[in-house]
Amino acid sequence: MNASLTAWLAAVALTLAAGAAAATPAPAAAPQLSEHVRQDIQRHRAMAVAHDNAARCLESGRNKDECHERLRAECRGLAVGRYCGMRHQH
Repeated sequence: MNASLTAWLAAVALTLAAGAAAATPAPAAAPQLSEHVRQDIQRHRAMAVAHDNAARCLESGRNKDECHERLRAECRGLAVGRYCGMRHQH
């Protein structure tokens, strides 16, 4: 390759890279969350884990009553309802 073609290819590559970098949006700043909202997030995640555990229990072939009892135990003080409704207490 001659030097001018190599220089032209390098310039095109740099231009494309700069254009791609400019087109990539900057990550959004994390919102400021109140303590109440942070606690809500933790409760929802804990309820989701409890429900996932219940699903795994059922998938394993265990008795439905045993799995539901485990779900109630994991959700005690966390959620409302007999089967750890995805609504949380306030």
